[in-house]
Order: sequence, then structure tokens, then C-alpha cells
Amino acid sequence: MSRILITSALPYINGIKHLGNLAGSMLPADVYARFKRARGDEVLFICATDEHGTPAELAAAKAGQDVRTYCAEQHDIQKSAGEAYGLSFDWFGRSSSTENRDLTQSFAQALEDNNLIEERVDRMIYSIDDGRFLPDRYVEGTCPHCKFEKARGDQCDNCGRLLDPTDLIDPYSSVSGSRNLEVRDTSHLYLLQTRVEPELRAWIDTKSDWPQLAKSIAHKHLEEGLIDRGITRDLSWGVPVAYEGTPRPGFENKVFYVWFDAPIEYIAATQEYFNQKGDPDGWKRWWRLDQGAEDVNYVQLMGKDNVAFHTVSFPATIIGSGQPWKLVDTLKAFNWLNWYGGKFSTSMNRGVFMDQALELLPADYWRWYLIAQSPEGSDSSFTWEQFQSTINKDLADVLGNFVNRIVKFTESKFGGIVPEGGEAGPLEQKLYADLSALLTEATEAFEAIEMRKAAQAVRRIWVLGNEYLQEAAPWTAFKTDPERAAVIVRHGLNLVRLYAVLSQPLIPFAAQTIADSAGLSLPQDWPTTDAQTELSKLTAGTTVKSGEVLFKKIEDDQLTTWAERFGGAEA
Repeated sequence: MSRILITSALPYINGIKHLGNLAGSMLPADVYARFKRARGDEVLFICATDEHGTPAELAAAKAGQDVRTYCAEQHDIQKSAGEAYGLSFDWFGRSSSTENRDLTQSFAQALEDNNLIEERVDRMIYSIDDGRFLPDRYVEGTCPHCKFEKARGDQCDNCGRLLDPTDLIDPYSSVSGSRNLEVRDTSHLYLLQTRVEPELRAWIDTKSDWPQLAKSIAHKHLEEGLIDRGITRDLSWGVPVAYEGTPRPGFENKVFYVWFDAPIEYIAATQEYFNQKGDPDGWKRWWRLDQGAEDVNYVQLMGKDNVAFHTVSFPATIIGSGQPWKLVDTLKAFNWLNWYGGKFSTSMNRGVFMDQALELLPADYWRWYLIAQSPEGSDSSFTWEQFQSTINKDLADVLGNFVNRIVKFTESKFGGIVPEGGEAGPLEQKLYADLSALLTEATEAFEAIEMRKAAQAVRRIWVLGNEYLQEAAPWTAFKTDPERAAVIVRHGLNLVRLYAVLSQPLIPFAAQTIADSAGLSLPQDWPTTDAQTELSKLTAGTTVKSGEVLFKKIEDDQLTTWAERFGGAEA
């Protein structure tokens, strides 16, 4: 049994997340966590809401709430949304927690003790019309490198370069749109990443087995040359710049930068979890190399826009502390799921958000589509037509149809009881061979966190069952050779059992329904690659029972209605 620590990129607090957010980190992390649990590993799956920074302040003001109340309310909304999608977090924490405040200040103190923090006077953007300094994300303008006109003050989403607000050409306030800006002096703390570059480079060089997207982004930033990063901001909402409760002189009205404290919340959320369990030191065996974390395999999943911070800035914090913290072993990055080639946008009526999606269809429909079309090799685009085709062909025609046919046939011809008698024949021997190969393929894809390949392999196993049933034709065999029909039915029902187990990481709610129809309970252990053994686990005499249609097909008129509400190609 291995120990697997899994973290998903923290969803930001300002509003419910869209399907692209779900596809790019939280959902694949959940699929992997469920798979590893089924494999018998000890899994700790951690996430949290990212609650600090200017966007939270502005969203709270727009909602007419103080920022703390707003964040508490939004955390509960996002937690409930995750539960509705079956996201099996062991803990869904909050970056505004006491644990994160204390740990962030502790890291800053350690970095300062190691001469890796320096106070500098910055020339920063001040909006005269807004009456405030503008944090980097609230200055937009033209990227000096690729000339993208909507670059943010911390990063260009077009070319991926990390930026400072003063780098931008023709900057403006994204709060008000005002161009009445000026540069003023303000003191800030800088993390001297350049001083840990040799250790950081050496660490990244050991990650030759990282997926290509994450590896290429990490090396890109190293080759472009590291810069020292400001880790404080002129804000009131965030982790105070203080050590052991004492404010740093001159920084009484400043907070740590959200991208400094947010990744630390992975550790702090683990502390929250174990504090809630009454085991205040339990988190250390997951995060401290001197407390047992050396045998932990740490896996992070995130969208590609978060990779730079997780391969440079956060590791620089960990390494620079000089303390025995666990660093990530595998970093899986995803490209973007777009909406008909453009970005999701509430204001432009483009795209479906997590809560809205569940008004249309159950969670498993969305889970299956987003994994089956996972944006791994490149950006992908959601379209209603592709969604309809994927659901109807994969879930309704292949999986749902198989389960419904074999269970109902068993009820009508065998009294709803798994029949006994008869020996496997040539068709079953071929089924064993083909299924063993596909079980190997599926298991290897899940292990490699290759989501599309995993879904494709599972679908091919579903198809294999339909092909077997069609060729074996138990409804014909029953008329002349009931014993042969019993063999076919018994294998078909064992495939139902197997489908429940294989589907559980991907579509857990439907997997439970399938298991119920086969007289089972979930979770089940992940199957071996010995198909003959797997197809003998549902024993003769077990009662099976059909239920409602597993997956209803999506009709054309539904698509028309949804496109009118949420936008489609014409938008």
C-alpha cells in the first residue's frame, strides 16, 4: 500500500466555478483519488477555497457584504457544489484559516532568517480615480512581449510570461477602467528567488517523468531567467505581514500576496483536517520529511496557467525555508476547456457554470463528458453538439443499454437470479483475452493520470460487453440450449459488476446504481488484469434487479433550449 497525497488547485472564492475550472483540476484530481483508493492505497485528497486578494474585496463590495462574511458564504456554496459533483475531498479548507495565517507567517520568518527576503521601495501603479494602489491583477494593458491587449499585471494569458504591472503598455484599471494612473513609491517585501535558482533548477531537473505540459512550462520559466517576486500587497484583506503575531514595522497596513499564501494552504488545509479529527500532529506525516513524509507520493493537479507558481514560486518558498518539507513528486497540468473556442463568460452569456449544469442533467453526465474530452494534449472546446453525441453514444447506447438488456433478460428468463451451470466456450475465452488486455490498458492510463486514455479504455470495455452479448445472443440460445444461455448471462452479469467497479472513479453515482442492480455495494477493489477471475466474482444465486433507465438521451429540442439560455456557436 502506497501513501498518496493529492492536491487540486484551489478554486478562487469569487463565485461558483464554470465547467472549465472543474475539468482543469478538481474533477481529474477526484478521478485519480478514487482510483488510488480502489487500488488500496492510503489517500489524502486536499483542496480549499483561495480567499485572499483584491478580487474577494471587490466581489464582497459588489454583493454589499463585508469580505469575511462574503468569503464564508461563498466557501459553503463551493463546498456544496463539489459535493453535488461527487468530489471526494478528504478536506475542503479555507485559505483564510488560522492555520494558514500562522503557517504563512512562519514561512516568511524562515525566509527572512535565511536572508531571502528583502525590503524594497517599489514604483507601483496608483489609481487616482479609485483612490488605491492597484494589485497586479487589477492592472491590465498590452503585453510588452507578444502585444496581447488584455494582459494582466501578473501574467500574460496569451504568451504565459510572468509580468509586473509597470511592464504593461497603456495600462488601465480593471476595477474602473480608468487610465488616470500614476506610479508612486511604496515599500514591499521580495522573495529572492534568484538566490535559490541553483537548488530550484536541480530539483526540476529530477522531474524528467513529469507530464510534458508541466515540464515544458517549468523549464520555460527557468530559461527566461528567474526574477525576485514581491510577496506583499497594499491591501487590508489577507494574511497580515507579521511574525509570531507582531506586525513588521512599516507593514502594519499590508498583507502577504495571495500567491504567496495560497499554495501554503495545501499544508494548512491538511492541518485543518487533522485538527478537526483531534490529531493536531497528524498532518506532519504527510508534509514533514523528518516526521514520516519521505514515503509519501505527492501529486498536484492544475490548469496550465497555475504551473509557473507551483514549479517556481512555491518550491522557492519551500526550498528557501531550509526546512524538511515535502515537495511535489508529480505535477499534472491541463490545458483549457473553452466555450466554442472562446472563454467562459457570465457577462457575455457564454458557458455553463457548475450549479447551472446540475439544473440540466445529473452530475455524472458532466463528469463523463469532461473526462472523456479532457483538455490534456491541447485546449479543447465545449459544444452542445459534441456533448450530446458523447452522452448519447457512450452512456446511453453503450453502458446503459448493456446493463439494461442483460439485467432485464435475467429477470424475464431466470427469475432475476444469477444462473449456474455450463462451461465457458470459445466466445468466453476470446472475451477473457480481449478484456485482460483492456483492463491492463485502463489501469495503466489511470496510474499515469492520462484521463482521456483512461476513459477511452473503460468505454472500449463497455463496447466489448455489447459485442460479446450481441454475438453470444442469449435470447436465441435460451430457446434451444438453456444451459448455454446461463453461461452467457452469468458472464454478462459479471460484466455488469465489473462495469460498476471500473466506472466508479468516473461516474460514481451511476456506478452505485449499476452495483445496486447487481446486488453489490460500492466501493469495490480495483479489478486485476485477470479477466477470467474478474468474470467469476458474481456468484450463482445472487439476485439482480433492473431499475430506471440509467441514462436518458439528450434530445435536439433540449439543445436548442440550452443554447438559447447559455450561448452556443452563434454567441
